[in-house]
Amino acid sequence: MRLDHAALLVAGGIGSGLTGSMAGLASLISYPTLLAVGLPPIAANVTNSVGLLASGVGSAAGSRLELRGQGRRILRQSLFALLGGAAGAVLLMNTTSAVFERIVPVLIALAAVVLLLRDRLRDWYTRPRSRFAQPPIGLAIFLIGIYGGYFGAAAGVLMLAVMSMSMVEPLAVSNAVKSVVLGASNAAAAVLYAVIAPVHWTAAALLGLGCLIGSWIGPSLVRRTPERPLRIVIALAALGLAAYLWHDATTP
Repeated sequence: MRLDHAALLVAGGIGSGLTGSMAGLASLISYPTLLAVGLPPIAANVTNSVGLLASGVGSAAGSRLELRGQGRRILRQSLFALLGGAAGAVLLMNTTSAVFERIVPVLIALAAVVLLLRDRLRDWYTRPRSRFAQPPIGLAIFLIGIYGGYFGAAAGVLMLAVMSMSMVEPLAVSNAVKSVVLGASNAAAAVLYAVIAPVHWTAAALLGLGCLIGSWIGPSLVRRTPERPLRIVIALAALGLAAYLWHDATTP
């Protein structure tokens, strides 16, 4: 691999790890970086899933403070994410993406709206119900896991939106749990891709090295950033990504 491509992958990994651990937008940087060094779309997608495993490790290491006491919750939610990630990987290797590409921008835009309206939606979700059961958080995580295993761009935003709505806790805690749970989805997909898909291992290793560095730094920045401005920035970035993906999917 060319030296400039290697440097670009490490730099892209650092940026991806930062944005992933802070905003759930890791693939917004890592996937285009892989395309920029010459990988075809399918190879870039599966290599991206493998490289982003390091982001979950780095985020967990940098978020030890926020993750205290969250072990049981993480195990329960990671199981749903892992099953979803495996299903998404199988789906990617056996279907075309035309319809899914139109659904993705809508999901991302919906996640952005949930983040912007988090407090109202959280009050509704956590309100005691006498006639109706509380909507199942596990099902939402499973579905996001499928999306994460299939493509993954802004899967972290979707996961963060669901967790922010369902729990009364600081954004930094939701963000930390999101990173670890989403890592389970990536892990399931990456294992399958390693066996059945064209992973570019050198690119995955270089991207992963950068992701490890960036994701380790990201949680400390989240810890020092005012919550409301950070949430608004994440939502606006997600809306911009949704608009771009919608234009890309609907333009002949």
